This record gives sequence, structure tokens and C-alpha cells, in this order.
Amino acid sequence: MNKEKSMRKFTVIDEEFVCENCGKHVKKLGYSCRNHCPYCLYSKHVDINPGDRSEECHGLLKPIGLEIDSKKGYILRFQCQKCGKITKNKAAEDDDMDQIIRLSTKHL
Repeated sequence: MNKEKSMRKFTVIDEEFVCENCGKHVKKLGYSCRNHCPYCLYSKHVDINPGDRSEECHGLLKPIGLEIDSKKGYILRFQCQKCGKITKNKAAEDDDMDQIIRLSTKHL
């Protein structure tokens, strides 16, 4: 197996889901992998490495902050409401900009 492929820690999964926080139906992203709800920005703690679905916690990931990366754009910070782990994910093109602006004013 190619060394680069064996070291890859990103599994491509782009699937529809119903948000466990706001109850809205969330469609596939289409150009990348959907990680969080574009309406309320909540996610679910299901991955150890992106897309692997091997995390056993399954707590809700609450959006708690925002970072701006010069190459990736907006990066959302989440905290698991069950285990406390902090994670990050790139904002999607269809995320609610009002929610992103609210996050930009939060401090840890």
C-alpha cells in the first residue's frame, strides 16, 4: 500500500442527517464532508479522525468560538457537552453567517 494512503487520517463521508440540537434536516455538503449543522452550527462527537466514525462518546459538540485562518477561512471551535473535548472544523459555504458572527464575539 502507498505510504501516503496508509498515513491518511481523513475518511470522506458526506451524508444527510437530522440535527440533534435544532431538529432540522441537513443535506449533504456536496463539495466536501458535512461535519456540522449549517443552521445552528452544532455537531456530534462521532469521529476520532475526520470521518472514521470510531468515537464512542456521541455527545453534542457545541460551537464555542471562531478562528480565522488565512488559507482555510473560518474555523469553528466546538466543545463536547458530554466529555468536554475541544475540536475544530472548517466552516462550510452554507453555514448561517449570523451564527458565525455570534461566535466571533465569544471568548473562552
